[in-house]
Amino acid sequence: MNCTETSEFIITEDATILQAMEQIDKSTRKILFVHSDGKLLAAVSDGDIRRWILKGGKLNESIKNAANYQPIFIKEDKRYQAERIMKKNTIDALPIINEDGQIKEIVFLNKFDKEYDRFPEHIPVIIMAGGTGSRLLPYTNILPKPLIPIGELPIVEHIINQFKKFGCDDFRMIVNYKRNMIKAYFNELEKDYSLTFVSEEKPLGTGGGLSLLKGSIQGTFILTNCDILIDEDLGKAYRHHKEQGNEITMICSLKNYILPYGIVNIGQNGNINSIQEKPEMSFYTNTGCYFVESEVVERLTYNEFVDFPNIISEYLEEGRKVGVYPIGENAWLDMGQMDEMEKMKARLEC
Repeated sequence: MNCTETSEFIITEDATILQAMEQIDKSTRKILFVHSDGKLLAAVSDGDIRRWILKGGKLNESIKNAANYQPIFIKEDKRYQAERIMKKNTIDALPIINEDGQIKEIVFLNKFDKEYDRFPEHIPVIIMAGGTGSRLLPYTNILPKPLIPIGELPIVEHIINQFKKFGCDDFRMIVNYKRNMIKAYFNELEKDYSLTFVSEEKPLGTGGGLSLLKGSIQGTFILTNCDILIDEDLGKAYRHHKEQGNEITMICSLKNYILPYGIVNIGQNGNINSIQEKPEMSFYTNTGCYFVESEVVERLTYNEFVDFPNIISEYLEEGRKVGVYPIGENAWLDMGQMDEMEKMKARLEC
């Protein structure tokens, strides 16, 4: 059991959902405790916030809307029972309060390394690795994007290792540009997983390559781009996908962006109505990782170009089950552009 300073894990009741998300995202633990003048009021976890968002809740609303106002806690004189209470209630964090209800400390079970539940069934991972990587020139004049090193390993090995944490051992890689180089690299590796290459003879987009897998894949699979990493417990995302009965579930990341310019709103006769200086925008964006049912593959036209977002748009127009699973901004690492690649290197090399 481990105790810690409280400041990182407490938040005031007037905070917004977005502020709570940002604070949780920076933490090694995925929970905050809501207080007023130091008195414990509620608890809010990343799961509580995710459920609020999936119900259509807004990011700028009060944290009160998502918080649990019946938190489990323990008094100071019973602190010795903290570990037993956490195990009994299957929680990882417990606030210790005094007689006045003030939070004195927060104790955690000793789980410093992230622990992921394995997927309850065999789930193949399809890696889309056929693109030319034009946004990463001049690197991709020499290496295909999947083999660009991030630290000591190429990005695609990081991706494979991340999914292995969930028990995945069946990988299919759709390749085109510099595919012989990719194949040669993996042929030299000693692997404890299965890796099958599927070769495009022409560019088929981020979705069309799936048509080459017709008849060879059953049930749920994961589709991912070859230039992103998801540092999140995807076991929860899988359960959400199945519980909702989705045919496709898109993993979406929160993105906070400060516009580097002031916005001028112009009224009638050229008057200035208002000025917003470098406004901050918050929105969800597609990470390029999805849970997908195999029926999606069977519906594709064989060997025809299509991007996966266009497939999603078609499904939405038909009223089919397509959903999202939101994650925090720091849980998505992207190297699709040069500046983002440097950020990914900094994260993985530290």
